[in-house]
Amino acid sequence: MSVLLFGVSHRSAPVTVLERLSTDESDQAKIVEELLRSSLVTEAMILSTCNRVEVYAVVEAFHGGLSVVGQVLSDHSGMSLGDLTKYAYVRYAEAAVEHLFAVTSGLDSAVIGEQQVLGQVRRSYAAAESNHAVGRILHELSQRALSVGKRVHSETGIDAAGASVVSVALDMADAKLSGGQERSDQGGVSGLAGRSAVVVGAGSMGALAAAHLVRAGIGRVHVVNRSLPRAERVVANLRSQGVDAHAFPFDHLPPLLTDADVVVSCTGAVRPVVSLADVHRGLAHGQEPKQLVICDLGMPRDVDPAVAGLPGVYVIDMDRIQREPSARAASADAEAAKAIVAAEVANYLAGQRMAEVTPTVTALRQRAADVVEAELLRLDNRLPGLDSAHRDEVARTVRRVVDKLLHAPTVRVKQLAGAPGGDSYAEALRELFELDPQAVDAVAGGELPLPSDVDKTE
Repeated sequence: MSVLLFGVSHRSAPVTVLERLSTDESDQAKIVEELLRSSLVTEAMILSTCNRVEVYAVVEAFHGGLSVVGQVLSDHSGMSLGDLTKYAYVRYAEAAVEHLFAVTSGLDSAVIGEQQVLGQVRRSYAAAESNHAVGRILHELSQRALSVGKRVHSETGIDAAGASVVSVALDMADAKLSGGQERSDQGGVSGLAGRSAVVVGAGSMGALAAAHLVRAGIGRVHVVNRSLPRAERVVANLRSQGVDAHAFPFDHLPPLLTDADVVVSCTGAVRPVVSLADVHRGLAHGQEPKQLVICDLGMPRDVDPAVAGLPGVYVIDMDRIQREPSARAASADAEAAKAIVAAEVANYLAGQRMAEVTPTVTALRQRAADVVEAELLRLDNRLPGLDSAHRDEVARTVRRVVDKLLHAPTVRVKQLAGAPGGDSYAEALRELFELDPQAVDAVAGGELPLPSDVDKTE
């Protein structure tokens, strides 16, 4: 059983392809359910963010698992399997582990080092767990990935600037509104200070956008959301910081655009929520021509692509953000993060290989215990008059001999199993001692407990 990754991201596909693959929570539940219908897939988790859609599946075999995952995603996206694979990347076993660790650490993000991906991986795991799609393998892998991500952010300067998709987009908006002038030295952003903003979407990214706007010295914020109470919670937080803020339902968006200087949209909706007509009406009611900067952070996109063609409107989308130099971490910090990921991958894989050999070691010790008991029974039959004290001493002696003979090879095989290719040692042990494969599988499945007389020094 190994982990298979099938993914499409900003590095492998254009935004239009990512939009077709984008999933919400209900989509993910359906995809996971369909994957688990196959006998070739035993666990599954979907990581869907603004710049990637990845399926992590525990599969019986590579080719069979790949065929199942590819077909399910093809059906979901409406793309042919051939077209989908043009943009996809596949990782298996060790390579899949390395990729997830790198993703969770922010090394594969559009903005290198962003911390948001940590929360996204955590939510993906929680969703898969709630859908009963996570077993031991994905549980251990996900928890270790989250631990690695935290370590990278705490031990390197990869996120020293606090960069995220939101912060990079608003920095670009600032530069556009300030006409390329120098930033303010007061900690704010000169192009956004005192301006009017509309935040479309009151989820985690919308709240983050609002927080960045506050730090930029924004003058007024209107929060638009389908659920008004969620928008009001974001607004309450803004008002507590002295910001003029108001919450509105979606149908109030067009008139709010009249006085807006910057719009940040991040709803996670499956189709555009900011239409060409909305923006056109908003601009038409303005007192004079002005510039409007729209940050489209949704995936699929929140803003109708035609909006970018309106005079005075500048759209910052994921494609623009990915090309922005500030989205790249400093070389030294990125290299330090990569070194941590490489070390953590090696440690994780070594631990997994050692865990895989444990059933063989346990089965061997159980086999030895069975042999000892059989020989003691034979002794009882041959020497029925042997008193219990002598019989117990013989039994202890035989068990000590067996334990000492098995101690070195069983400890050593665990040590050797931690190295690449270490599974061959467990296979050799099974061959040398003629262990029944079904007995080993029974231990792995938790059906056969560890014997009570196992050497505790191991």
